[in-house]
Parts: sequence; structure tokens; C-alpha cells
Amino acid sequence: MTSRLRPSLGATALSAVTLLATSAIALAQEAAPAAAEPAAAAAPAFNNGDIAWMLTSSVLVLMMLVPGLGLFYAGMVRKKNALAVLMQCVFGAGLLSIVWVVVGYSIAFTEGSPFFGGFSKVLLAGIAPDTPAPAASGIPEFLFVMFQMTFFIITPIIALGGPADRMKFSASMAFVTLWAIFAYAPIAHMVWGPGGYLGGAGVLDYAGGTVVHINSAIAGLVAAIIVGRRKGYGTEQMAPHNLVLTMIGGSLLWCGWFGFNVGSALGAGASTGIIMLNTQIATAGAVVSWTLVEWIIKGKPSLLGAVSGAIAGLVAITPACGFVAVDGALIIGLAAGVLCYWGVTGLKRALGYDDALDVFGVHGIGGILGAVLTGVFAVQAVGGEGKSGWIEGNLGQVWVQIEGIGLTIVWSAVVSLVALLLIKFTIGLRVNEAEEAEGLDLALHGETFHD
Repeated sequence: MTSRLRPSLGATALSAVTLLATSAIALAQEAAPAAAEPAAAAAPAFNNGDIAWMLTSSVLVLMMLVPGLGLFYAGMVRKKNALAVLMQCVFGAGLLSIVWVVVGYSIAFTEGSPFFGGFSKVLLAGIAPDTPAPAASGIPEFLFVMFQMTFFIITPIIALGGPADRMKFSASMAFVTLWAIFAYAPIAHMVWGPGGYLGGAGVLDYAGGTVVHINSAIAGLVAAIIVGRRKGYGTEQMAPHNLVLTMIGGSLLWCGWFGFNVGSALGAGASTGIIMLNTQIATAGAVVSWTLVEWIIKGKPSLLGAVSGAIAGLVAITPACGFVAVDGALIIGLAAGVLCYWGVTGLKRALGYDDALDVFGVHGIGGILGAVLTGVFAVQAVGGEGKSGWIEGNLGQVWVQIEGIGLTIVWSAVVSLVALLLIKFTIGLRVNEAEEAEGLDLALHGETFHD
């Protein structure tokens, strides 16, 4: 009897041990995810690939200003004013970087009204190294701040091409500071910021057609008119003094623009391929169309025309790059080359304004064209659900785009006019005739340019 019970008891004990072990494993498996969940919630899920691309994009866009835009502009002015343009770019980059961190970012990217953000992130208050960016969970907010800073610092300097050759350095820096705070930051908020009016209305602007190009072009045009024409304009030779500098600067702008447009995806995802290709094909189309039109009209193709065509194509594709197919991008580029050539020749002559470096003819006409054609050629297959234009039956998107253009023009014009008049009646806008004749390099900075 006893011998029969022993195996039975042993088997029972073994079964009990097995059951306890199985239960312990099951409980451990259930507990592991529960313990992991709070840890996962505590640490934001940053994507190292996205971070690497956005670091690169930020450097590319910074390169567009120093040295890209600086060399592009310096080659187009007269030799005696080349260093003054470079000084505006270098000092402006430093000054506006500080303004962005102090107040610009908060106005553009925090909650406020539909037209103006708040002040909760003045001096980047409340942002920690591991705070996720508001628009992209794959990158930290400090990196988002840096990327958007590069837009903020280049846009006002673009506008200085309008009154180039005759504006005081002190006046130019006061102007870009006021304009950046009261024009750029609010329009960036309206288009890209939380609760922004234009973004809420459905305006499509992927990388800054309204925020950067139309905005800066209107500022440059108003400044050119208020400051007045250059002495000798229309009678003296004011041709670019060094097209090699302009070509180098234009090439840096072309390459850096991939950071501008593709970086606006805020990551290294699948959409970046078509954004990059759209940027290139539109630029190529504008180079060819501008050059061919100039060749037909003037009898000779010029390097300045080809480089200007490249900038025109880049400007026009900026609002559309993340919303249109490649055929749409090509049409936008071809149209930009033709229309912007007219903008810097026929339109400028007809209206008689002295926009020294053709800011309005390229950035204004190109930006308006690109914004409108975004409403024509946007397709859901590229932009996503709800991002369609006239080509897919949504004619209303064209009118939404026009509303965005109109509001940007009015806002920028009013802010520019008020800022310029304020400066004019305080420190003064323009150098005197002797300084203008001598050249701003020597008169304002005590330096001269040597080939």
C-alpha cells in the first residue's frame, strides 16, 4: 500500500511544482509590460535618423545666408558696396538669432490668437533637452527651434536686397529686427503655428512661399520705395561687379535649399524623396525657361539670367514641394522662369521702382506664382488626405491660396511701412550723398573690396 502511494505523491508534488513555476512565469510576463509602460511613457521616442537629417538641414539653411545669400548679393551690387552687403548678412545672422531665441520663437510657435502667438516660451522657457518638438515627435524641440531659426534669420536679409546700395547699416538692422518680430513671426504663426489663422483656413505652404518669399519681397519693395532710388539710377551703369561671386552664392543657395524644402518634412521619412526631386526639377525648369526667354529677347544667354532663373524656380516650388507631383513641379518651374524674367524687366520698368537686387521680381512674383499653382497642382497622393487642388477638382483651394497671399501682402506692407517711417524720423534711413558716392564699404565700415 505504501509503495503504491509514493509514486502518486511524487507525481502530485511534481505537478504542483510545475504549476507554480508556470504561474510564476506567466505573472512575470504580465508584469514586464506593465513595468515597461511607465518607462516608455517617461522617455520621448526620438528618432536618430530624423535628428541627424534635421541637424543637417539646419546647417544647410544656415549656409544659404552665410555665405550663400551674402555672396549672391555681394556680386550683384557695385564693387564699392560689396562688403556692406556681406556685413548685413553676417551681423544680421547674429542679431536675428538672438531675437529669435528671446521672443521670435514664442510668437511664432505658441498658443495665442489666430494672428499672433503668445509669450510662454520667451527665452525658450519650459523647454528641456528631451522635450519633443510640437510638430514632430521624432526630434527634440531645441532642434526644431534651431531649424526654424534659420528661416527667421534669412528672410529679413532677403528683403534688404530692395534698398541695397543706399541704406544706413544702423537703419537696416533696426528694420530687420522690427520686421522680423512684427511681420515674420506673426505670419509664421498664422501659417504653421498652433491655432494659426491661415493654417486653419487650409492654406497650403509647405516650406515658406507666403511666410518667407512673398513676405520678404513685399518688405523689400516697400523699403526700396520709401528709401528712394539710388543716385544715378537710370542714367549711370549699375551692373553687377562680380558675377563669379553671384554664381557661387547662387549655387550655395541651390544646394542649401534642399535643407529648406526637404527639411520642412521634419524627418527622414518616405515623403522626402519626392520633395527633393520636385525641388530639383522645378529649379531646372526655371533655369532653362528663363535662359531661353532671355536668349530670344536679348540675343544672348547670360550667366546672371541662368542663376536668377534657378532662384526663381526654387522660390516658386517652395510652397508646393510637398503637395505636387513631379509633372506639376516641372510646370511650376517653367512658368516661374518666364514670369520672373518679366518681373525683373517689364514690370520693373513699367512701375519705375528701384529694387536694386530684384527682390520683388524674383521672390515676390515667384512666391505668388508658386502659392497659386500649389492650389492648382496639389494632389492627395503626395500631400495626403484633404490636400488636393484644382487638378483633382478642388477649385476652392486656389481661392484659399489667394486669401493667404493677400493677407501676407497686406500684413507685411503695413508692418514694413510703419517700421520704415519710425526709423526715418528717428535715426534716419539713408546715407548722405557723399557717403553713397564714396561707397558704403569705406563710408560705413572703413574697408574696401579687392578683386
